Amino acid sequence: MNIFYGTGVAMVTPFQADGQVDYDGLRNLIEHLIDGGVEYLVSLGTTGESATLSEAERKQVFAFTAEVVNKRVGLVAGIGGNNTHEVVEQVKAFNVDGYDAILSASPHYNKPTQEGIYQHYKAIAQNAKLPIILYNVPSRTGSTVSAETTVRLAKEFKNIIGIKEASGNFDLFNQLMRDKPEDFLFISGDDPVTLPMMALGGVGVISVIGNALPRQLSDMVRLLLNSDYKGAHAAHFDLIEFTRLMFAEGSPAGVKTALKQLDVCGDTVRLPLVQVSEKTADAIADELKKLAPVAVKA
Repeated sequence: MNIFYGTGVAMVTPFQADGQVDYDGLRNLIEHLIDGGVEYLVSLGTTGESATLSEAERKQVFAFTAEVVNKRVGLVAGIGGNNTHEVVEQVKAFNVDGYDAILSASPHYNKPTQEGIYQHYKAIAQNAKLPIILYNVPSRTGSTVSAETTVRLAKEFKNIIGIKEASGNFDLFNQLMRDKPEDFLFISGDDPVTLPMMALGGVGVISVIGNALPRQLSDMVRLLLNSDYKGAHAAHFDLIEFTRLMFAEGSPAGVKTALKQLDVCGDTVRLPLVQVSEKTADAIADELKKLAPVAVKA
């Protein structure tokens, strides 16, 4: 699974001003990311505003993305939800052409027990045609996938190959890294703490900020994979303020603002999300002038 070592980007879904999917913008974004040297892309994760897309839109975005990527980098499909039966049906019906894995967040809103989370992922694993990456993001789901549950799933299902961890819980990280199978992938799902997570043994990140700054982020991640912590520290510190701004008024509104300023795609988001304030947009522009001065749109 070396394809998932390094930098993955949870891609935004560009929209036109009227809210329709902007496929020209999506093509621009994909080329921007591949040119930026990332190892793989994630289509229609949380950052892709997947919750606001219709089933028909999701199918079209998945197909379009696979066609444009054309196996030049790894590609992951975000398929999840809080109705296990529905998720299983989506997984079974998914056209896997061009895709390498499925990223599936733990069920939101229902607040299942650990046994419920286990049974949810067991049902997915038993029906998926692709490897599965778990996704633990308690700030969005309202429940945590414990280290014990993750290790149980990793040991019982060989097609569950890793976890995108965005809990921010280093006690959980310590337990997971101690107890997991050696080849089970520990992936940062939280840009601000990618460096310490990789210092624990993480193999990379599935990033939000990488949408805007793929080269800068992937360079830092490669330094970490090569155990060059001094170089990685410098890159990390350079990105701190930009990273903070990306989440200051919600994601992906922040990174879409940056992408507009970089002339990659527009900054439209779908309700209930709204665009960032003028103050935050100006602060993002100031940081981009420091980090990517040649690329920023005048």
